[in-house]
Amino acid sequence: MCNEAARRIAIGELRNDWGETRIPLVFPEGVPNMAPLDSFRITDRTIIIRGVEGRADEAECVTRRWSWPGSRGKPVYNFRSDGRDLRAGRCLIPVDSFFEFTKPADPKAKRKDKWAFRLAGHDWFCIAGLWRKDASVGEAFTMLTCEPGPDIAPYHSRQVVVLGRDTWSAWLDPAVPSADLCQPLPAGSLTVTQVR
Repeated sequence: MCNEAARRIAIGELRNDWGETRIPLVFPEGVPNMAPLDSFRITDRTIIIRGVEGRADEAECVTRRWSWPGSRGKPVYNFRSDGRDLRAGRCLIPVDSFFEFTKPADPKAKRKDKWAFRLAGHDWFCIAGLWRKDASVGEAFTMLTCEPGPDIAPYHSRQVVVLGRDTWSAWLDPAVPSADLCQPLPAGSLTVTQVR
């Protein structure tokens, strides 16, 4: 399951591309630090985009922690979307790539092979997520997962829910059933590069 991603998006690029949704994007806590993140992992903070309560015509960009503590103390960083109707707390996690790890091809290697996945033809995309308030860490988010598509299946038995620009506004609309959007992508949608 995804436990590392990258976000190397400039604020101007984010604003410009988000404009295609025709949903105004506000920054209630000020414009976030958009220094490139070559890697962010569980418990790190990064930006999310979510709907504004009571305002269907706006979205907000805030910085939040990736994962909240689960009932047994382990972090909830991925959450299965399969068979669930997820309407409350939807958010989008802007990234330019996410990583999966496999057993090393070289049996003498001490570290797993690392693979970067990107949405073909796009500089960045979003992963579907959920956010919630937690008494111990404040507001935090998790990434949603689904069955793997053909691009991911050779590397992992699950995949994060990747959303292209044409589905961003639908994901923020709780009237749209989550099952309509939490689907694996068709073959050729993702590019993969070995980075280690």
